[in-house]
Amino acid sequence: QVQLVESGGGLVQPGGSLRLSCAASGTITIWRLGWYRQAPGEQRKWVASMTNDGNTNYGEFVKGRFTISRDNAKNTVDLLMNSLKPEDTAVYYCYARTSPTIVNFLWGQGTQVTVSS
Repeated sequence: QVQLVESGGGLVQPGGSLRLSCAASGTITIWRLGWYRQAPGEQRKWVASMTNDGNTNYGEFVKGRFTISRDNAKNTVDLLMNSLKPEDTAVYYCYARTSPTIVNFLWGQGTQVTVSS
C-alpha cells in the first residue's frame, strides 16, 4: 500500500514562491506522481505530473510558472510554484498512479496554499 504525505503549503504574497513536497511510502513502483488542486466551491483540477521516466506535463494555467521534479530513488515529487497569483489559492493534493494500464489514483491528505497580500 502506498501512502502519500504532502508538505510545504502556507501563506504567500502575490508574486511569491512556494515549494510543495510529497513523499510516497511503500515498496510498490510508482509510474506517475503529480498534483491536483481544489479551490473552494470548485472541482479538483489537475496541475502537473511526471512519470518515472521523466515525462512531464502541466496544466495550461501553470505553464511557465510551476516546475515539477521527482526523485525516483526517494519516491518524492516536488512542485516549485513561482509568480503565484491569488487564483492559485487552493488545497493541493499529491497523487500517484502505479501503472499506465491501471487507472488507480492514490491521494495525499492535501496541503493548503493561500496567495494573499
